[in-house]
Amino acid sequence: MRNYNKKIKLGFIFMASLFILSACSDDYLNNSKIYAEDSESFFNSEADYYNALVAAYDPLQSTFINVLMGEIASNNTLCGGESATDVPGYQQVDDMTHSPINAQLQNLWSWMYGGVNRASYIIEFKDKTDFTGKNVMLGEAYFLRAYYNFELVKWFGDIPIKPEGRFVLGDEKTLPRSPKADVYALIEADLKYAVANLSYTAPQTGRATKGAAEALLGKVYLYQDKFTEAASILESVINNGGYVLESDYNKIFEFAGENGTGSVFEVQYTDVEGAGFGCLQCSEGNVAVGFQGVRGYQGTLFTSGFSFNVPTQEVVDEFEAGDNRKDVAILDINAWAASTGAEFTTGYEHTGYFNRKYIPRVRSADAAGDLNITNPNNYRAIRFADVLLMAAEANNRKSTPNDTKAKTFLNRVRERAFGNADNNITTTGSNLTSAIYKERRVELVGEGHQFFDLVRTGRGAQIAGFTTGKNEVFPIPLEEIQFSQGNWSQNPQY
Repeated sequence: MRNYNKKIKLGFIFMASLFILSACSDDYLNNSKIYAEDSESFFNSEADYYNALVAAYDPLQSTFINVLMGEIASNNTLCGGESATDVPGYQQVDDMTHSPINAQLQNLWSWMYGGVNRASYIIEFKDKTDFTGKNVMLGEAYFLRAYYNFELVKWFGDIPIKPEGRFVLGDEKTLPRSPKADVYALIEADLKYAVANLSYTAPQTGRATKGAAEALLGKVYLYQDKFTEAASILESVINNGGYVLESDYNKIFEFAGENGTGSVFEVQYTDVEGAGFGCLQCSEGNVAVGFQGVRGYQGTLFTSGFSFNVPTQEVVDEFEAGDNRKDVAILDINAWAASTGAEFTTGYEHTGYFNRKYIPRVRSADAAGDLNITNPNNYRAIRFADVLLMAAEANNRKSTPNDTKAKTFLNRVRERAFGNADNNITTTGSNLTSAIYKERRVELVGEGHQFFDLVRTGRGAQIAGFTTGKNEVFPIPLEEIQFSQGNWSQNPQY
């Protein structure tokens, strides 16, 4: 069993018979061996619940694929890589030619359902043993189940859910794909439980807080166009969470900025263990970082990678003159090489730009494992700037708009970006909506949000190759359809 992160030091080996995750192709809805340990021999102590909770956090590290592939699917980047056949699953998602036979989509489905089942195991036996502080651990378990289910509904639309506990062998033949409305209802209920039982201060760095649960609930409302509800809960985060925008935008994405003042929730990574390409989800590191590095790089500050997820000129041009975020978010490799003497090679679909937020930095000589897949860069899953922009959008788009509040939240982000108030937005109505959308794009570029922002706001057609009525969601992996023996239908046009 992998330790979840470098911040939560565990010092235990979680019994292999409880969570079997050794193979990349594990199918979490159909593997009868996943939970061989019965309830009589587990959940008898606080330590048992704690160990199970850490195991439920662990699949968050596998969300590197959600972030990387989510960005590639958008109009921010091209897939890149070595050639047109380098990781075909990514290339197909970039070109919107993906089908139900796609190894990367299969991985995403399997890994996220692994997270759902781990969190659900705790929920299923939540009443077995009492101890002081159990409500906090349960709050985290509900938060994690909501987090994984939200990823699944974003990617696949209608999905199987099981509110009472774990999926077991045979469920795939009887449980339906629940409508998105029902999935969101479960996510909302889980997050409300988390909000009620968590505090704004985490028991340990890296664990979920009340602020993280409120922020995710606000995002879930926003994805359903529940703007009034979203505005209310997001303003609670803003007013009560104690979060502050980091004054130095560059610091956010460096090691010194991890879990900083503007971090609402981060996925924790470390390089203490190695991994191999045969089992990417076994890595303790952020695999996406190495994938996005500059190919053949030799120089200062950065190290080389596989040149995936390369930003386009279009997104680079979205940055306004004087925006200090541009050089933090986008590495112009030609300009960098000219100024530093760095050398590099080019890969497929080379644009001259790289996702500077998440490319590999120089590390110590004794760093463990394959440096391409054990990068310790945390993923800033929910940032305070994102919360401010979501609150701006919710206030602007709700049935009785409050554009004054919307501009206040939006301009807090812009003032940090420009270092002054000279570039504040003053417009209202639909023009303000467009300004918020643009601000989300440049503030969050490279962080995996743009595709879903476009889809949820009806702007998916801006993506090359996007087919309305089809590409809003991705296909259910063929193996899952086959396992269900006709119980689950495929998404339209796949």
